[in-house]
Order: sequence, then C-alpha cells, then structure tokens
Amino acid sequence: MVETRKVQVTGGSTYTVSIPKDWATDNGVSAGSEVEFYPEGDSLFLTPRSEEERTEGTLDIATLEGDELTRAVMTMYVSGFDIIALESSRITTDQRRTIREATQSLVGLEVLEETRDRVVIRDLLDSSELSIHNAVTRMRLISLSMLEDAIAAIAEQDDDMARDVIQRDDDVDRLWMVVSRIFRATLRTPKAAEELGLPREICFDYQSAARQLERIGDHATKIAHLSLNFEEPVDDEIVEAIQELFEEAKAVVNGGMDALFAEESDEASRLANESREAVQAIDTSARGIDELLRGLDPARAQLLGLIVDSVSRSADYGGNIAETALQKAAPTP
Repeated sequence: MVETRKVQVTGGSTYTVSIPKDWATDNGVSAGSEVEFYPEGDSLFLTPRSEEERTEGTLDIATLEGDELTRAVMTMYVSGFDIIALESSRITTDQRRTIREATQSLVGLEVLEETRDRVVIRDLLDSSELSIHNAVTRMRLISLSMLEDAIAAIAEQDDDMARDVIQRDDDVDRLWMVVSRIFRATLRTPKAAEELGLPREICFDYQSAARQLERIGDHATKIAHLSLNFEEPVDDEIVEAIQELFEEAKAVVNGGMDALFAEESDEASRLANESREAVQAIDTSARGIDELLRGLDPARAQLLGLIVDSVSRSADYGGNIAETALQKAAPTP
C-alpha cells in the first residue's frame, strides 16, 4: 500500500517529512530512534539504524544429512547470515563431517563452536572488503582456463589434467556463492550497496554474469569427465576442429565480459552486439564437427558430440552475458 506525505519546511531551511506509524512500529522505530538515509539516483532509502552489525540464524538439522544438509548450510550462507547455529538433540558424526566439508567449501566460514547438540559457524570476512567485480573477474579466468584445459586433456590424453579441471570446479562454485551472498545483501539493505560502491542494478548484472560463468565451469567439468572415457587418441582433425570451436566460444565470452565491464555505453553496446552475432557462427561450426563424427563408432561419436555440445553451450552463456551487458548499457528511464 502506497502512502504519501507532504514535505514541510521547518526553521526556514530544513525539510521534514513524517513516516508511517505502522512501519515505524513494525521496525522498532520510536521517538529518539536513529535512522539511516541512502540516496540512490532520484530515490532516497530509509532504514532503521542497527547496533547489531552481524546477523544470526538458527537451523534445526535433526532431519537433515548428506547433500540436503550441505545445501542448507550453503543457503544460510548465501542468505547473508554471519553467524549460523546448527542445532539438534544430538548431532551425529556424519552430520559433523558434512558440516565441516560444507564450511570448507565456502569463502570465509569457520567453525566457531561445537558441542553435542550445536555447531556454530561464523563468517570471518568483512563484507565491506569484498569485491563483486573481482570475484566475477576471477570466475571468468578460472572457468575459461578450465574449458581450455579440459579440451587439451582430450588432445593430449592427459587424465591428470582432466582430474585437475574437475577439482577446480570447486573454486568457481565458491566464488559463485560469494557473488550470490554479496548480491542478496544489497537486496536486503542499501547499506551493503553503499559499502560496495556500486548501484544495486550493476550488482544484479554482475550476479547474472556470474551465473553464466558458473555454468561454463560446469560444462568444462563435464568435458573433463567425458575425456576420461577415451582409451584411444581422438583423430587430429576432430581435435583441431574442437579447439577452433573453443577459441570461437572463448572470444564470445570475453567479448561479453569486456562489454559488461566497459565504462562507455557505446563501446559496451558494440562489443556486446559483436559477441551475440558470433554465437550464430559457432552454431555453424558445431554442425560442421557433427558431420566429421558421422563415420565414427556410435559410442565414440556420442561422447565427442556431447563435448561439442558443451563447448557450444558455453558460447551461448557468453551470449547471455553480452545480452546482460546490452541491458546495462541501455539508457535508464
């Protein structure tokens, strides 16, 4: 429900406006309370001033275990809780192991307290020191290097390289969780966006791009797993075609990311449009490789076809980043 107030002038130079009583009551605001104002363009956000800097959340894990418990911890982390208390009448050894593994997979978390019926995890990072820009940039480097190495593992039949790619997917996932946590913080309070020094719209654009980069990392991991199934070397012509396809896909992703980070809107639009147009050429290249696979053993052709599909999809994700960059560069209403 929208409420309106008339701005008044007091003392000849001070503008004042009243706030809705129901909102004040619901948020513990009364006479003498302090509130904070955050300007954002032509909007002004008001929020009660909190003395408690760290948010705490409690979760009953009596019925949770394995992947379900891991996802619960990750959800609490992404939701922005600085202190996470996991409770049960008795926390099992398996649950404790899962909690420790989940904690180690997330940036900044550490077990603070551990008793028979309670495990407390705390985020040790200062949110004001986190950079969503740096996190996304790091994701870009890791995901593309994973994709390149996964294809190199096929060309060189290097199983160790393939396994290394699979392990590096954890690095991308950790950064994705950090980006998601930062972004959700900006949705909860304008103070988080002010500390980042970025408008919330840009944080959304970065989070959208990070999601695409996380998917590229997943496809690199998929290719690495598939590469472990080749007992005989892949034909040089096919390897070279897949490597060329990767270079095209890499150019699309880099073009989209460069457009996202470009400061000039005209430059951003040019780079983004070039990347989106290049995706169509990649589809043509992928179909050409499919023709090369027709004469192969069906099982082998299927494996290689899945690899080609993953590279093509990575280019599509780069095109999605370019689309986000175009939206970011568009004039604001």
